[in-house]
Amino acid sequence: MVKVDLLTLASVVEVFREQELQAGERVLDVVEVIHALTALYERLEEERAVLINIPLCVDMCLNWLLNVYDSGRNGKMRVLSFKTGLVSLCKADLQEKYKYLFRQVCGQGGLADQRHLSLLLHEAIQIPQLPGEGGQPSEATARGVACMVFINPSHGSLTST
Repeated sequence: MVKVDLLTLASVVEVFREQELQAGERVLDVVEVIHALTALYERLEEERAVLINIPLCVDMCLNWLLNVYDSGRNGKMRVLSFKTGLVSLCKADLQEKYKYLFRQVCGQGGLADQRHLSLLLHEAIQIPQLPGEGGQPSEATARGVACMVFINPSHGSLTST
């Protein structure tokens, strides 16, 4: 019913650009999320040449995003949360989704420090938390992942490929 799986990653990323959703730690309020979701569904309607009940889809997707990333119902979520949720649902190869999300937490030179990697892992792990399938992310999780992949020893950071 959410229908984000009909959009390609490229289309979703273009809507992010159009809506100026670049800073991952910036916080969005519900109105900003609704505007971005409306643009996303308008893009879907345009690309697929099908009639979509945009208000219903926006409402359903907003509800899902708030359930995953705003359990306290404060009406706010990080841009990174918004992107992680939508990218996880869009039509794309899993590796491409991971690469895109990793680039969202990388600094200059394609490096991600432990804090940013931990933030990304936290956002990603929230999705299976909703139906009770996931575990709690921790600093130890981020360190464990960092030890398993290439670490740039001069920066203590992960590198993007």
